Amino acid sequence: CCTFVWLFSGFDITPGKGIALISSTISELLSISCSVLMGANLANEVAAEKFCEGTLGVKDPEQAKKLKKLVQTSYFRITTTDDISTIEVCGSIKNIIACGAGFVDGLGYGDNTKAAVIRLGLKEMIAFADQFYPGAKLNTFFESCGVADLITTCYGGRNRKVSEAFVRANGTKTIEALEKEMLNGQKLQGPETAAEVYEMLKLKGQLERFPLFVAIHRICIGELAPDQMIEALRNHPEHM
Repeated sequence: CCTFVWLFSGFDITPGKGIALISSTISELLSISCSVLMGANLANEVAAEKFCEGTLGVKDPEQAKKLKKLVQTSYFRITTTDDISTIEVCGSIKNIIACGAGFVDGLGYGDNTKAAVIRLGLKEMIAFADQFYPGAKLNTFFESCGVADLITTCYGGRNRKVSEAFVRANGTKTIEALEKEMLNGQKLQGPETAAEVYEMLKLKGQLERFPLFVAIHRICIGELAPDQMIEALRNHPEHM
């Protein structure tokens, strides 16, 4: 019996139905089990053998033991869970929140404001998983794939970096232009995932429950000025 291990963040788009988990799509297309491995492990640091952690999502406990043994090293430590859907949600949604962190940096706000973006983003991430993937385990958000990866991405990832540059460009460059200019062929996940999540929330009539995600998407496509994200934070339902 073979298995597939998915390592990348992002969603699959199902026309008329919204977004689907890529692990589910792979399982359906190939008729095999699909596990996922994600976490706070920036590729260049893993390659340099600097200590990091990852979260491995596997449905079968015996398979989890085998895969962990294959992947884990002295500098790359692995925890396992059967909560595959939550790992994928975390791995995708973190990139939206990282765009918000970059907007904050570009606007010149400090770490307190960025902390608010991370906290409220995490709350919306958990709410999104609960809403669309029932059975999500709260503990999973405290694994490497959750809050740890969110922090790493909001301080060190390319979505944050390009989003900061977008604000500092003051309307003279689009996110797409900055992506080509700054990333040497790499792609941004945040703006694309934000658009996918926005369409899903709109389809399900849930836009009002996720004001931070909505604001980040609208800034990415030029419908809102970046400083309007501060209003989204200020008027978030958490503060009402």
